[in-house]
Amino acid sequence: MRNDIGLISMRGCEEISKKIDKYLVEWYKKERNIEVDTFLLNVSCPRFATGEAKAVIHETVRGYDIYIICDMFNYSVTYKMYGMDMPMSPDDHFQDLKRIISAAGGKAGRITVLMPMLYEGRQHKRTSRESLDCALALQELVSMGVDNIITFDAHDPRVQNAIPLGGFDNAQAYYQMIKALIRNVPDIRIDHNHLMICSPDEGGMSRCIYYSSVLGLSLGMFYKRRDYSRVEHGRNPILSHDFLGEKINNKDVIIVDDMISSGESIIDVSKKLKERGANKIYAFITFGLFVDGIEKFNKAYENGFIEKIFTTNLTYRSEALKAAPWYCEVDMSKYISLIINTLSKDESIGELLDPVGRINKALNKHLKELENRA
Repeated sequence: MRNDIGLISMRGCEEISKKIDKYLVEWYKKERNIEVDTFLLNVSCPRFATGEAKAVIHETVRGYDIYIICDMFNYSVTYKMYGMDMPMSPDDHFQDLKRIISAAGGKAGRITVLMPMLYEGRQHKRTSRESLDCALALQELVSMGVDNIITFDAHDPRVQNAIPLGGFDNAQAYYQMIKALIRNVPDIRIDHNHLMICSPDEGGMSRCIYYSSVLGLSLGMFYKRRDYSRVEHGRNPILSHDFLGEKINNKDVIIVDDMISSGESIIDVSKKLKERGANKIYAFITFGLFVDGIEKFNKAYENGFIEKIFTTNLTYRSEALKAAPWYCEVDMSKYISLIINTLSKDESIGELLDPVGRINKALNKHLKELENRA
């Protein structure tokens, strides 16, 4: 038996989608006394030999609330084109997403796209004669009939202004990060005298201010001095990181950012924090892309610059990354399941988006455990 919601897992999202489905099946039985085998719909995106594609939904979606789970940055997914194996780019993933929406043919009741890392999210504003890719992508999805877009830690959530009549929710992994820190570093002291928060640049201050306020910690920031006379790899190269904040005084430091791309910034920031007397350095990173591999992080770990890096399972993680001694995975499947379950009942997700209560509960429990061990 199936109820009136359906999950569609885009290619590369099978692992997290199965976890989400398992939670929903359990909750439907417990909360609604409804037996459901699975909410996952049978879909495919076959390719022609030229690389052209189509989407096929192999069962009915009429009247269903559809939740499409997609990872625009999973480069491990490939397809054949003229006999060659081609890794799927973000553009390829986005095209497949649109194909799935098109295949639904307007028959679904509502369509929600769960796109953890926002497609073209870093190209959210125009500074010269440039394309506005993220805004155009959001407008295109809404024009195709998407009712709501749920993303995580958007590079700049103001991009939702491009779709003022469309649903857009920007969730965060605050609670899950803190919970993972406590679980993986059980002796950590989360107080003003032992720990501080640091932003690697001015653009990430808002998320750092949240952690600083909720945890009662001091806050520091690095300012990136860039060379605006040249462009390398699509951006102005960083000349140096200058620190703003109080003395570190042998404190542990948590660096908070939305993504690790090449990793140069976070390693440079970690070295400079060590020079200023930092003890152990941790990082809360929503999306660990590691586009240049992880070797430089292995060296940073061996040299004592980095203790642990926490990233979510919202984007692809290589097996080498999962095996790294400094890597800690933050599982977001239950949180996404809670969002879907709440939306399916037409209830507000406002409480889920504001985790202060859950954070305080976790902190109090951690403090009691430290006191008991002492």
